[in-house]
Amino acid sequence: MDREAALVALGCALRERRYAFVTVTPATHARVLARGPARASSLRDVFGWSRPFTKDALPAALFDLLDAAGALVASPTDDTYRSAVRFSTLAGDLFAHSAYPTADLEAVFFGPDTYRFCAAIARAGRSGARVVDIGCGSGAGGVVAGRRAERLVLADVNDEALAFARVNAALAGIGGVEVVRSDVLAQVDGAFDLIVANPPYMRDEARRVYRDGGGAYGEQLSVRIAREAAARLAPGGTLLLYTGAAVVDGEDVFLEAVATALGGARNEARNETRNETSPAFDYEELDPDVFGDELERPGYERVERIAAVLLTVTRPPG
Repeated sequence: MDREAALVALGCALRERRYAFVTVTPATHARVLARGPARASSLRDVFGWSRPFTKDALPAALFDLLDAAGALVASPTDDTYRSAVRFSTLAGDLFAHSAYPTADLEAVFFGPDTYRFCAAIARAGRSGARVVDIGCGSGAGGVVAGRRAERLVLADVNDEALAFARVNAALAGIGGVEVVRSDVLAQVDGAFDLIVANPPYMRDEARRVYRDGGGAYGEQLSVRIAREAAARLAPGGTLLLYTGAAVVDGEDVFLEAVATALGGARNEARNETRNETSPAFDYEELDPDVFGDELERPGYERVERIAAVLLTVTRPPG
C-alpha cells in the first residue's frame, strides 16, 4: 500500500470511529499541550493534538496504517511515537494535513484560517462547472467550492500539499479531480467559473511555503493571484480570495495594492472598488484582528493589526 492509499484508509478508519477534531492556532495548540498530559490517551491526542503515544495506546490497525503511510515517527529517547499527520474535521469532511508544529518548509497548514475561508466560500453561494483552488494546501477550499463541479482543479507549488489534496479529495468522495503542480495558474489551462484562493499572507523569516506571502507585509502573492486569476475568469465568473491584510497607520496595505493591480479606485462610501473597464470587486473585512502575536516579530513594527479579508472579483457576463 502506498503512502496516499494508506492515508485514505487511515482517514476512513478514523471516520468509522467517529473521530472529530477542530484544529486551533499554533499559539493555542502550544498552550493546550503545556497543560498535559505528556502522552496521548485518545485518538484526538494522537491525530489532533500531535501528542506522543505508546504502541499499545493505538489500535493495531491504525498503528499499521500510520506506519504504511510513512507517518509513524519513533522517539530516539524512549518508547513513544508521534504521528507526522493530523486529521481535522470541517463541514462534515475529514482532512489530512501536517502534524504540529508546522515547522518544515513544505508543511501543509490547516487551522482557523481554513475554517474562515471555507465558511466564506459557503456563505458566498457561488458555484460553476469549472472550479480551481489556487495554492490549495490541504484542498479544503476546493472540496467545499467544487464538490459538484464538472471540472475541479487543485493547484499548488508544494508537492506535499498536492499529496494531501489528493488524499482529501478521495476522503470527500470526489472523483476526477485534477491535482496540478502550478505556480498560481501558469500550468493550468482554461477559464473558470469559480476561482478560490487562501494564499500565505505573512512575512516569514523561515520562508515556509504555506506562510510566506512576500512583499513588505506578506501581501505580494495575494495581489499577484488577484491580478492573474481575474484574467482567467469566464464571463460571469467569480474569484473568492481570502487573505490577511496588514493595516499600517490606519491604511489597508493589501487593499491599496490590489486596487491598483485591478485598475480600480477605492469607493469609501460603499467599501467596494469599481470602474467601467476593470472587473468589479467587493472587499469585506471578516475579522479585524488575527494573529496579533505576529506583531512582535521583526518587520511588523509599524503594523497596528492584521485583518482577515475576503476579496470578491466578478467578471461581467457575456
